[in-house]
Amino acid sequence: MVWCLSLAILSLIISQGADGELDPWNSRTHCRRKPEVVSVVGRAGDSAVLGCDLLPPAGRPPLHVIEWLRFGFLLPIFIQFGLYSPRIDPNYVGRVQLHTGASLRIEGLRVEDQGWYECRVLLLDQHSPEEDFANGSWVHLTVNSPPQFQETPPPVLEVQELEPVTLHCVARGSPQPHVTWKLQGEDLGQGRGQVQVQNGTLWIRRVERSSSGVYTCQASSTEGSATYSTELLVLGPPVIVVPPKNSTVNASQDVSLACRAEAYPANLTYSWFLDGINVFHISRLQSRVRILVDGSLRLQAAQPDDAGHYTCVPSNGLLHPPSASAYLTVLYPAQVTVMPPETPLPIGMQGVIRCPVRANPPLLFVSWTKDGQALQLDKFPGWSQGTEGSLIIALGNEDALGEYSCTPYNSLGTAGPSPVTRVLLKAPPAFIERPKEEYFQEVGRELLIPCSARGDPPPTVSWAKVGRGLRGQVQVDHNSSLILRPLTKEAHGRWECSASNSVARVAATTDVYVLGTSPHVVTNVSVVPLPKGANVSWEPGFDGGYLQRFSVWYTPLAKRPDRAHHDWLSLAVPVGAVYLLVSGLQPHTQYQFSVLAQNKLGSGPFSEIVLSAPEGLPTTPAAPRLPPTEMLPPLSPPRGLVAVRTPRGVLLHWDPPELVPKRLDGYVLEGRQGSQGWEVLDRGVAGTEMQLLVPGLIKDVLYEFRLVAFAGSYISDPSNTANVSTSGLEVYPSRTQLPGLLPQPVLAGVVGGVCFLGVAVLVSILAACFMNRRRAARRRRKRLRQDPPLIFSPPRKSVPQRNTSVDENYEWDSEFPGDMELLETLHLGLGSSRLQPEAEPELGGKTPEEGCLLNTAQVPGPEARCAALREEFLAFRRRRDVTRARLPAYRQPVSHPEQATLL
Repeated sequence: MVWCLSLAILSLIISQGADGELDPWNSRTHCRRKPEVVSVVGRAGDSAVLGCDLLPPAGRPPLHVIEWLRFGFLLPIFIQFGLYSPRIDPNYVGRVQLHTGASLRIEGLRVEDQGWYECRVLLLDQHSPEEDFANGSWVHLTVNSPPQFQETPPPVLEVQELEPVTLHCVARGSPQPHVTWKLQGEDLGQGRGQVQVQNGTLWIRRVERSSSGVYTCQASSTEGSATYSTELLVLGPPVIVVPPKNSTVNASQDVSLACRAEAYPANLTYSWFLDGINVFHISRLQSRVRILVDGSLRLQAAQPDDAGHYTCVPSNGLLHPPSASAYLTVLYPAQVTVMPPETPLPIGMQGVIRCPVRANPPLLFVSWTKDGQALQLDKFPGWSQGTEGSLIIALGNEDALGEYSCTPYNSLGTAGPSPVTRVLLKAPPAFIERPKEEYFQEVGRELLIPCSARGDPPPTVSWAKVGRGLRGQVQVDHNSSLILRPLTKEAHGRWECSASNSVARVAATTDVYVLGTSPHVVTNVSVVPLPKGANVSWEPGFDGGYLQRFSVWYTPLAKRPDRAHHDWLSLAVPVGAVYLLVSGLQPHTQYQFSVLAQNKLGSGPFSEIVLSAPEGLPTTPAAPRLPPTEMLPPLSPPRGLVAVRTPRGVLLHWDPPELVPKRLDGYVLEGRQGSQGWEVLDRGVAGTEMQLLVPGLIKDVLYEFRLVAFAGSYISDPSNTANVSTSGLEVYPSRTQLPGLLPQPVLAGVVGGVCFLGVAVLVSILAACFMNRRRAARRRRKRLRQDPPLIFSPPRKSVPQRNTSVDENYEWDSEFPGDMELLETLHLGLGSSRLQPEAEPELGGKTPEEGCLLNTAQVPGPEARCAALREEFLAFRRRRDVTRARLPAYRQPVSHPEQATLL
């Protein structure tokens, strides 16, 4: 702004001088000539002469006063009158003096000396007022200087790791210097990685360990350059520069594991761990281990137990220290660890006498002794030696009794034989009660599966689900029986009961079938690509106790923009089929396939997703070999079911299925109220209908409706669910078949009426039965007053038994046939006895199921006689019917009306 104002004033002075107008600095004077603008360039610290030629070049100059003014200063910086001492501005004292004529010399130039200067000469002996002054000499002084820093960062800067940092470097000079940054002598330019440089400022967004170093700020111009360095120290955890390496030593040798780290601050401490435990906390290592100043671990006389992972952890107290691990391998001869004093073997079963060995290098062989003598396996049939050196006894008996010792060997030899172990014979676990092969139970109920065993020592009985486990703990009672309470769908499957003790383990399995659930997931889904299609097959899971149906779901792997949220399509599978041909697919396009099982209780989980890409059309297409039912197109569910409230009820509207095999037979309307189960409302909706009115709904209730289409043997999946609320809707009598949709008062009245009618019918039946019994009793008493018929068997001393072939819960109310009929029956039986083989019973004989006939003469009381007569009559009648059936003339016996009444 100052320079612009100076130029404007200078232009005004020049223009006014050219026109002969008044001088802007002195309105009384008049310029004799056109003023000139001179530019003088000097260097800071040197001298410069500001020329002024307003005095006459020759002769004695008149009496005058010389003034030098600087633009921006209120008073002249230099005034000289005659021989008097000049008056000098304090900023220029000792640095300015007249040089030649009125010229001014400035010594020790400074950057702040740069600016506009004006020379004025006042002639005191001039008679003309217009020539009192000779003005107009303007000089611009430019002072060039090398770059100098005005703002710099500290020489050493400490920054926490992962924190940001900013380094400011501001330089001044004439001309203006250019500032650049370098790291370790390498130019950073505009920045790299986490470092950015702009207008001389360096910014690191996230300080890392690699960010540490010496940063140099350099300011350069035509007058020279200046540099400034600052060291950035990153405070952070150590960095391991020399990690430990895996080592292998022989037993009793010393081991050294190196570990060296760097960090700032460098107050490092090293810790070593063996398999996660500090080495100084392991008693066997305390006297043999040392950590050196450089972080190395020194281990003396390595032992087999010293093998493992050794971890070095250097720390300086900042953040999380790093770690580095190495594995130490110790080589030693084969040796026995802990040989038990006694080894039990199961009686009558295979047993194992183990030799607990450790060896590095690996074990080569094991030698055994029995009772102090070398064991010869060929003398014991069925005995063998396992790969780990154990002795396998084929059959636990008295031959296995004795004291055994083993000696292991590897490439380094052996550490010696093991202590002696004595073999004992023990009873293996045996099941007292085994679970059945399978159990069927409804979901939500309790299932108790018994399982118990005995043995010596007593075995431990446990239960486990085979395959996919059951969430939660398995309940077992004090008798080791499995308790599934309540029975859930996840409990379905195979269960194993195991009994184990120190000598053997036995197990028994059972299959649990949980009924009343949705289907289980299908397995082993397979997709065979075909030309423009795919053949999908699977293995069904358990149906939950109800008939299950399947549907195949598929979608392209690449999503379509127009079907972003509804891109899965489903095809119904015919009942009983476990495979389906999916046609109409795009060739060479990856598809996802999944199978869903459904029954009357709902849907099971989707199967695993299988990817497959249909093939292109071959030159000679071949039809896939599938059953004829698989070639039929599937039946898709009804579409777009909506429910609309009307004054007469709820009006349902839908669109027919897209895929129909031949002819759509009809629809089944299902509905439910709230969270209740689905109920069938109408089974007879015609296939040509596309709307249906549902009246008689309860007011202020939320209903759900859906449709299922059927065509021949095909049944579609349910349609979408249509929800409707009857809040504020006037209801009408219902023509549907859903009891849950009836008004509760009406439903209660219907149920009460049915119950009353049932009670009335039951009372009537009981009254009729009572009257019939009384009538029959009177008739029997009347007959018993007469003499018994002569056709009955003669009296016997033994008390007759009742005929148990006749149900005692029934009474026969028909009248007995007459005597003539009984005689006819007897004669028929006697006449036909000669025609029958000897193996057939006689008519008068008694079959085992009939029992003995009662001698009525010896039975006191009318009631007893009545019962005896009834039993004897029934026995004769059965034999009569058998006899008539054998004779041609009596193939069609005359039937007598009789009635059985349940008491």
